[in-house]
Amino acid sequence: MSTTLLLARHGQTIWHAENRYAGISDIGLTDEGREQAQALGRWAAAHRPDAIWTSPLSRAVANADPAAHALGVTPHREPDLRECDFGVVEGRTLAEFAAEVPDAAEAFLADPVTYPFPGAEDPTAAAARGTRALRRIAAAHPGERVLVVAHNTLLRLVLCSLLQIPAKEYRRVFPRLRNAAISELRLAEDGSAALLSLNVPCEPDRS
Repeated sequence: MSTTLLLARHGQTIWHAENRYAGISDIGLTDEGREQAQALGRWAAAHRPDAIWTSPLSRAVANADPAAHALGVTPHREPDLRECDFGVVEGRTLAEFAAEVPDAAEAFLADPVTYPFPGAEDPTAAAARGTRALRRIAAAHPGERVLVVAHNTLLRLVLCSLLQIPAKEYRRVFPRLRNAAISELRLAEDGSAALLSLNVPCEPDRS
């Protein structure tokens, strides 16, 4: 028996709109981010996942609220789904960091796992905690479909871990998870994982 995890990055925040690292900083959604949360709620109403789990950070919780309302469920919060701590780069752009410490920025771009930002959480440890969290969620919902609202870097690291992709490649293999888009991951009881879809918009582009 397998569990289907419907992974969604939270909606846009002010810092993300400016391409700043938000990490563990508790930054709220922009108006666009709230619209993305409403779109995820409409998606949930149409697709009816069995449960919702979120990161404890307010931007993820707020993004899950419309979906929870549509389904009439109370989301579960999982502390290990929080975003990575980006250390000295919290609230800053990569360009700002590179202008100040070019060698460190170049090393990060070459291998972001071996050379994370100064003061940042070890990406390997973040991947491990996030992977454990998804496995716990899957074990709690055998055979079900679960919406999981979390974060861009954490989810990319976890996908690499589960799919046996070298962690240092997370930025190349998964350039970014789009805000409030759905990536469908199947976890089997034997521990194997399959990525069925990536970055599928909640609603069609009407532009």
